[in-house]
Amino acid sequence: MQKRSLLSILLVLTLSVCLLAGCAKPAPAQDDTQISIGVLKGPTGMGAIRLLDDAETGKLANYHVTLTPEPTDIVARLANGELDIGALPTNVAANLYKKTNGGVQILAINCLGVLYVLENGEGVQSVEDLRGRTLLSAGQGSNPEFTLNFILRQNGLEPGTDVDVQFADAGEIAAKMISGDADLCMLPVPAATTVLMKNPDVRCALDMTEQFASAAGDGAALTQGCLVARRAFIEEHPAAVEQFLAAYAASVQQVLDDLDAAAELVAKYEITGSAQIARRALPDASIVCITGSDMIPALGGYYQVLFDADPASVGGQIPGEDFYYVPAAK
Repeated sequence: MQKRSLLSILLVLTLSVCLLAGCAKPAPAQDDTQISIGVLKGPTGMGAIRLLDDAETGKLANYHVTLTPEPTDIVARLANGELDIGALPTNVAANLYKKTNGGVQILAINCLGVLYVLENGEGVQSVEDLRGRTLLSAGQGSNPEFTLNFILRQNGLEPGTDVDVQFADAGEIAAKMISGDADLCMLPVPAATTVLMKNPDVRCALDMTEQFASAAGDGAALTQGCLVARRAFIEEHPAAVEQFLAAYAASVQQVLDDLDAAAELVAKYEITGSAQIARRALPDASIVCITGSDMIPALGGYYQVLFDADPASVGGQIPGEDFYYVPAAK
């Protein structure tokens, strides 16, 4: 992928320090509460891959982790109590918070920006160059759509009028880009990585993390993925939640420390089609683990941008501080 701006690099470095200093805390006392966890087949699944494998192999026998491609599945299963913890796009989490009257809390930010505009050609060198083009995009009704709309409008382009945005499944879009049936799209990692590896004529035209930072200003950054838990579960099992966060942070750190081994697991659990794709995708997957009060400024600025652009994108209001799981200091 293209090199990130200095601001983006500094942000990632800062969040990496947070991971090392804030997330990777010593594991709390053992709690064998059974926990049902849902993660998405994308960067959130990549960060959780060590935890998933430990659950599958019995090292974390009380964790029951499922992978799904659709956030709607996780939303429904959190709402009916089938899941205790789930990975969601950050704007979907805000909507669920509103719909459940504060019935969920965010445990961690686990993914920053992973969106890229890909082109078979050289016509798109800036956002303005999207004018008059047809752009295939994944993520209708979620972070990708709202992020794209914000960037387009900040650059004087109206979605649907100046740019013909057509939404479809990420796999379908990737297949069209690989075959040459489409020449312009916006995809997240790892789907974007798959396209770039399988069709050498396709290039990364726009890094939407950089474009968002430029359009939003004031140091705002994409914060696309998070982990949420049912508030009732948190209140009933606080030690189990702390233990889960320690296990998740350890999983993220292990992934970042050994990308080759992580890539093998990502392929094993079919998050990507091969370990080669996973290995190339992991550095661009923006995997982090930001917890506690550090989440508030990191995510609050993003929610403010989304709210100003379209209040419905975050459920009509910006979540209050009770949305963030910040355990009392011991």
